Amino acid sequence: MISPALSGVTRALWQSCLAVILCLLAFTPVSAQTPHLPRFLAEVAPETLVPDATGFGPMREDIPAAPLLRGDAQIGWVFITSDYVGTTGYAGKPIHTMVAIDDDARIIGLNLVQHWEPIVLIGIPESRIRDLMRDHIGLDLTVAAQAGGDIQDLNIISGVTVTIMVIDDSIVRSGIRVARALGLGGLAPRDVASGPQFEINPDAPVADDWFTLVGDGTVRRMSLDVGQVNAAFAVMDDPRATRRALTEPDDTRFIDMYATVASVPGIGRTLIGEREFANLENWLEEGEHALVIGARGLYSFKGSGYVRGGVFDRIVLIQNEQSIRFRDRDNRRLRALDVDGAPSFDELDLFRIPAEYGFDPTEPWRLQLLVSRDVAALERVFTTFDLGFQLPRPYLTEVAAPQAAMPDLHDQEAELAAQRALIERIWWDRRVEIAGLALMLTVLTAAFFFQMFLTRSARATYWFRMGFLSFTLVFLGWYAAAQLSVVNILALVESLRAGFSWQAFMLDPLTFILWWAVAAALIFWGRGAYCGWLCPFGALQELTNQIARFFKVPQVTLPWGLHERLWPLKYIIFLALFAASLAAVPWAGSLNEVEPFKTAIVLKFDRAWPFVTFALVLLGIGLFIERFYCRYLCPLGAALAIPARIRMFDWLKRYPECGTPCQTCANDCFVQAIHPTGEINPNECLNCMNCQVLYQSKTKCPVVIRKLKRRESVKASAAPKAVDPARANHPNLKKETSNV
Repeated sequence: MISPALSGVTRALWQSCLAVILCLLAFTPVSAQTPHLPRFLAEVAPETLVPDATGFGPMREDIPAAPLLRGDAQIGWVFITSDYVGTTGYAGKPIHTMVAIDDDARIIGLNLVQHWEPIVLIGIPESRIRDLMRDHIGLDLTVAAQAGGDIQDLNIISGVTVTIMVIDDSIVRSGIRVARALGLGGLAPRDVASGPQFEINPDAPVADDWFTLVGDGTVRRMSLDVGQVNAAFAVMDDPRATRRALTEPDDTRFIDMYATVASVPGIGRTLIGEREFANLENWLEEGEHALVIGARGLYSFKGSGYVRGGVFDRIVLIQNEQSIRFRDRDNRRLRALDVDGAPSFDELDLFRIPAEYGFDPTEPWRLQLLVSRDVAALERVFTTFDLGFQLPRPYLTEVAAPQAAMPDLHDQEAELAAQRALIERIWWDRRVEIAGLALMLTVLTAAFFFQMFLTRSARATYWFRMGFLSFTLVFLGWYAAAQLSVVNILALVESLRAGFSWQAFMLDPLTFILWWAVAAALIFWGRGAYCGWLCPFGALQELTNQIARFFKVPQVTLPWGLHERLWPLKYIIFLALFAASLAAVPWAGSLNEVEPFKTAIVLKFDRAWPFVTFALVLLGIGLFIERFYCRYLCPLGAALAIPARIRMFDWLKRYPECGTPCQTCANDCFVQAIHPTGEINPNECLNCMNCQVLYQSKTKCPVVIRKLKRRESVKASAAPKAVDPARANHPNLKKETSNV
């Protein structure tokens, strides 16, 4: 079991790495654009959005939203998500979804009107995406806004996790923006001010004893006993919660909880002391605030879930419609409060509020405590209790209220923060796969750097390769769906043409990491590092061929002349795909189906029969001609082979005799990457290390065998001759020996 300290270090390293990666988003442009809504108002039938709708009204002049009509009556508003949020899909292009909401800010209709997602265009029926989107119909955007725009319970379709998360994020965030702008469901623009405005008074006097601080509201308290908690569960609809009531006496302290804003200078210095407050100021960046929360009793407001998941799931800070959950990186423990009369707490902590949440300490807020109760083996029910807080008036100074203004629907800072939050969520959710990939890359890099040590044993090299390829197929391919594709390259080219954005590529963390690894490997080892070791479909081909060899399936070796003429096929295929992508022909996406990766790896053969048949035919040919698809048809391999010419190091050792006359390595290379003249073609080599095994083989390499024989001959000739025992005492022999 991993200790909490080690777990904390691991999370810290993870968060540091992710923070560096997210810094790339600082270079992502987010700008206003011509609204997409007018085009889709003309193209989309209103009944496809809401069954009994009959038409659309004219688009508003202030925001891209239009009335949805039933006859002459308006039943809601329609908009396009991409007019409000800049999050792009896996293809690096916006996913256009038309959304209809009513006057209560509830979603009443959805239509996926345009997208370029390759996994959806070909791999998964669009009907499955639409069925999932229907789960959003009836969603109350007011509730979503109060939850911070985060909808946790997503029905993720295997293989399109990123696409679904982008669609969900776009629907919810754009819906909240439109509802705010139109004042639907009681939502109002955040920038509209009402009543007097305040700021913190840094010179406000603060009491120096605990009793007064609690009494004047500087510190707020929520005290619950066992009887109150049992009563809260008793009024729930689930009778099992009552049957599992706490058995302690009703007046037993369940939790006695206190909270205040520690970043207010006077309060912070009084409660935690000058030294600790100085540390707090160094910890907080501009725009950040901190709470101090302490509690005692039976119940822990921190729980233990944060140790595993990094999130304190029992408390949430709510201000207006913003919900803020604290992460372990925003937590610091305190030993005690530095004020007279303060009680001894079971838990006492500082919690930092990042600036991106826009927390205003002068406004009211509440700390919501979640209490759970087990009602079955794997089932719980929940209830909440609120600790309300408002800074007392002496800590505030009234200022002139800003002029009311509509929110900027293309707020670059807000959009960038939302994109960062989505990416961080995706990366955190896939932390197990990321750790596994990092381990794979570390092991493979070590194997390449110390390949002469590894390849001393043919048996060790073979089983290392088979084990690594099996892990590549099962973990990287079928489990993590991390199969690179020529689609990634074409999407990069399209992104460079349309305005490059890191965000599109960071939505899939494993693909992002793999492409960086491939870029580095091209400099050191060429394309073989990926094609020979990290490609799940390549691993599937080689493993199935090894099974075929075990069952004595005959292997076909193509004549060198034919093999050499089949090489260019994959380059021709790649250039055709590249040209179709540049020309933006409508059927360009269908051409990418020359890759069976999606069928065999991402979707695990769960597709229409033509695609499955195509993949099985390629694998079937591979039973007789090893790596047939890789060698002759793979456009991704061709695309990687072109820049692989920049390789700066030559790691594969060769003898002058290789090829002239020795053909051992050439005959034993399973992809025929070695010319009869002895040269290794880096465009075709998969870095399997078999030639390095032969380079050191004492039984197969003629050069090594000749060296061993010569060494044995020299050793035999240098050995001293044996003396006849009968002559051992001969006086002349003794004399000769003494003269020597």
